[in-house]
Amino acid sequence: MLDTFANAEIARQAWPILLAGLGNTLLLSVVVVPLGLLGGLILSVTATSFHHPLVRYPLMAWVDFFRAFPPLVLLILLFAGLPFAGIQITGFACVCIAFFLNTGAYYGEILRAGIESVPSGQTEAARSTGLGRLQTMLFVVLPQAVRNVLPDLLSNTLEVVKLTSLGSVVAMPELLFQARQAQSLTYNPTPIVLAAAVYFVLLWPLVRLLSRLENRALAARK
Repeated sequence: MLDTFANAEIARQAWPILLAGLGNTLLLSVVVVPLGLLGGLILSVTATSFHHPLVRYPLMAWVDFFRAFPPLVLLILLFAGLPFAGIQITGFACVCIAFFLNTGAYYGEILRAGIESVPSGQTEAARSTGLGRLQTMLFVVLPQAVRNVLPDLLSNTLEVVKLTSLGSVVAMPELLFQARQAQSLTYNPTPIVLAAAVYFVLLWPLVRLLSRLENRALAARK
């Protein structure tokens, strides 16, 4: 079992390959998480600021569609479908676009719930001091909204980082893709096990932080 799943020599040989993939995984995370947050912020602020049916219902349809559409299918559609329309984009760009659309919808729903959890009196008090609508949203409402839904934002961010492994299906040389390449060269699953261990070490601190925030939120409600 050790020779098959935890071969030290193969792990040593595969580590430089996995390290290159880890760099791309971190790069993807640094890019797609802010993109998702940006998309979610635009959706949430628009949904809570404009209640006209011509704005509300298209936004609802947009969010529901991309929350229901599997990100893997969306990624393959962009990578394999766009060339038929004469549009050639890299695997990295495909991942960024797919994650912007998919995770933006999830972040948008989380932030919308946070904005709606802020008492309306906060907005009225801010406006009475002379702040404009945009200033009130940026400096009064959003900070409280983010604090109210911070555990949900972190949980979704954790899922986004894990989903970067989908980049392997479009030949994006992230951690999982490099581990599969190393496996094909060594005919041994040790690189996959090593990649799983790297994911655990990378994400475990975020999991513990999330648990602490959730416990603190529960204690505050008692």
